Amino acid sequence: MAKRDFLAIADFTRDEIRSLFDLAERMKKGAYREAPLAGKTLAMIFAKSSTRTRVSFEVGAYQLGGRALFLSSRDIQLGRGEPIADTARVLSRYVDGIMIRTFDHNDVVELARHATIPVINGLTDLSHPCQVLADLFTMREAFGGWEGKRVAWVGDGNNMANSWIEAAQVLGFELRLACPEGFEPNRGMFDRAKAAGGCIEITEVPEEAVEGAHVVNTDVWASMGQEQEAEVRRRAFKGYTVDAELMKLADPKAIFLHCLPAHRGEEVTADVIEGPQSRVWDEAENRLHVQKALLAVLMG
Repeated sequence: MAKRDFLAIADFTRDEIRSLFDLAERMKKGAYREAPLAGKTLAMIFAKSSTRTRVSFEVGAYQLGGRALFLSSRDIQLGRGEPIADTARVLSRYVDGIMIRTFDHNDVVELARHATIPVINGLTDLSHPCQVLADLFTMREAFGGWEGKRVAWVGDGNNMANSWIEAAQVLGFELRLACPEGFEPNRGMFDRAKAAGGCIEITEVPEEAVEGAHVVNTDVWASMGQEQEAEVRRRAFKGYTVDAELMKLADPKAIFLHCLPAHRGEEVTADVIEGPQSRVWDEAENRLHVQKALLAVLMG
């Protein structure tokens, strides 16, 4: 069987995402008892630090009968200039899968090209597909699915926004993104999604994006590696805080999502993230269940 990678939401079809979520649901309910990773090892390469990605993949591999190796890019030869292709070929002879969390998306693409084992994108500056899978699964738990639903994104057109654009393209829900000028999502991904019939709009007005939305979603204003831009971004994102007033414009049954870590008082107020509409902690937990399903499908 040819190896499968998961580098972007668009790598899976709508039906494949559905069956992945069916498996994740069984795992979450404790109805799944198999150990498809028995005797297998997942290598986890981290160029960016992490809480949820590391813990969920490491625990997930263990719960499926396998083990995970934490490889900081500082500790392996990749951090000292070894070509990605060489790392890919060597790791392919030791382990059964690779998860990588790094800056440049092209590094992940190259790793996958040269590896003979499955490669999973744990986050790049371009996309964050594992997190958006968990968000979509959380959405399915809340609404039974995404058909006929409207998702709002408020804030930076970052890797999360890009993966939401791909999700809207594949699954067909409506997506409205509110981003300040100069902070829009990736143009190529947006144009591809629109050309494929995606119902996606970009505005500079948060109220336009949130009106009638079933999901209201945001992220920090300055992501990892952008700390030096924090003050510029704080000024640019003034008025883009998800607060109780903004949430009132959404559907009455709307849920609030945030991939974490959160900066209360910046992109979201404490009363929203701690409030009754917040599904942030379910969303964080769902990283584990969805990624376990992903590991079972790709490495099992």
